[in-house]
Amino acid sequence: MPRPILRLDDHYDDGEFGEDDLGTASSVLSSSIFSSSSNASSSSSPQTPKKGFALPALRKHVSRRKSSLDQLQIPSPLSPDLASTKIAKLGRPQLTRSATLPKVPHLQNRSDKLRAELEALEVDSALLEKIRRWILGIAIVNFDIDEGPMVDGVFPPLVLFPKESENIAFSSFPDSLQFDQGFQIHSFRIRGEKIAVSSEKRPANIDEFIHGFSYFTQKRDSTLKRGYEQRSVVILTSHPYPAFFSIILSIFGPMFQEHGTPMLEAACHNIAMWPDPTPGTVLEIGFLGTVLQVEIPHSGDDAQQIRATISKKNNFDPKLHILASAPPFNPPPILLFEASLSHLWSIWECVVLCEPILLFGASPAQTSQAAWWFRDLLRPIPLAGDIRPYFTIHDTDHTQLINKLPPKPGLILGVTNPYFNRSCSHWPHILSLGRYIPPNTATKTSSTTATPGPPPGWTTKSHKRYISKDRALLKQLEDACRGSEQQKIEASLALRLHFCSRTNELLIPLTRYLHTLIPTPTEIARLDRNMGKGDASTKSLLRLKPFHSANFFVSLKSHGSTLPFRSSSKRLEFYERWLKTPAFGLWLAQQETIVQDVLHDNVGRKS
Repeated sequence: MPRPILRLDDHYDDGEFGEDDLGTASSVLSSSIFSSSSNASSSSSPQTPKKGFALPALRKHVSRRKSSLDQLQIPSPLSPDLASTKIAKLGRPQLTRSATLPKVPHLQNRSDKLRAELEALEVDSALLEKIRRWILGIAIVNFDIDEGPMVDGVFPPLVLFPKESENIAFSSFPDSLQFDQGFQIHSFRIRGEKIAVSSEKRPANIDEFIHGFSYFTQKRDSTLKRGYEQRSVVILTSHPYPAFFSIILSIFGPMFQEHGTPMLEAACHNIAMWPDPTPGTVLEIGFLGTVLQVEIPHSGDDAQQIRATISKKNNFDPKLHILASAPPFNPPPILLFEASLSHLWSIWECVVLCEPILLFGASPAQTSQAAWWFRDLLRPIPLAGDIRPYFTIHDTDHTQLINKLPPKPGLILGVTNPYFNRSCSHWPHILSLGRYIPPNTATKTSSTTATPGPPPGWTTKSHKRYISKDRALLKQLEDACRGSEQQKIEASLALRLHFCSRTNELLIPLTRYLHTLIPTPTEIARLDRNMGKGDASTKSLLRLKPFHSANFFVSLKSHGSTLPFRSSSKRLEFYERWLKTPAFGLWLAQQETIVQDVLHDNVGRKS
């Protein structure tokens, strides 16, 4: 049945947003409103058509809004062509018929009821401080047929600026769906506004980004004109802990769907009881009747490994023993790369060389899991580029990241909209996730086997592999893809361990050379004597000597590398490229700081 074209024009106020409005218009509990005019059309997909939903473009707005639906009788529609959807410019629109249609009273009451329940929840300052050690808040995002996805509220109350609210709303919903009824968990990373707000209304970000972890559901609801309810529950946080918050959402999401706001309050009270997320600790926490073991990384660049006490693969349960900063292990990650298993060594090289990579997936769940997987394999090398686990055309950074210029170094972008296949056609590397499907295959495909963009597989315009593949591991991965769930988890763990080891091996020649740059005991003793004579400025000389590329390559040629390079010339070319990446500069600065701190501490203890 052809899908009707909807005219989703809506009227909005054109009042200015001033500083006095901050406490209300930007506040979570009086959330931002966005509306637009857009024509939605269905997009093609290699899969059997499934039910999806329309996402109209958003227009910034800051007054309190009411949820509403138009009077069209629409089944769960196919996914729209968001490539043709543009964010409307602010202006004074004419009042259209859709804005004059009567609202559906019971829907208006339902939305108002949720908002009133959120506003009625109370939290004292002491409890709020404990909650915000872990999260900024939990947002409730609903889909309105007139206005698109909108943040209905956040608890605990949190100031959100209009652009942030718009970004969260769109990023919490998938572009298209592969199911009629069900749920999915995905994550996103958006840029926060650099506007000073009191710490009580909004704590300072650890960095300039906000991490969102979304539990999206679609279910039939005959009381709605649309016939479906679509909602996302989103954990907003400054902590990039994808494995941890994905597990938390898998517990909380279904309970919130069943019990509503009382469960939201209970979850936040549980979070307030958790110990501090102290770096390097192993915590046992309780959450809504489940006890979890969580390992907090020493830093954002710490490569977390399974502890010896649970290192036996048969005893490892990723749902109970959680490496907080690791990628989610459900579903097993190797399924994402099934069409590209033999290319994983080239992909790893591109990641560590800060090459931009475009990730295509059938769902945000796929792209976000893959993006975090690559971030994890980069550790302990610092993240020098930008990572967006799920990126939409409505993101406020869209024009900065998607344009005709070469993509920025180190950018990993997860997308599901076929629009990006055209607008990013000049990118050097594209990884389409899922299983390879031969042409004219008549079998049904699952959500892990097809993408709306290019066919699953690895495409590169420029990269030539430097290191040799591990043929035994590749065979294990190929067999596991046809094996049991446990085999897939074990193979995913083996793959992660393999590439984490490769990253550490990459650094061994550099670490060896850096040791020759540390001041010798004789040099330190001479500096100590000068400091004893009152020359305090000599303390600044307690640092690494300058790094010289020529000397490093002499050391590399002499000592070699444990990485299995295909030839000595490939080894030289690889390290020449890596020394030019922004990741090397960040890594070297970290090493200089570590050495300088140790030297200063040693001198301080002696004095």
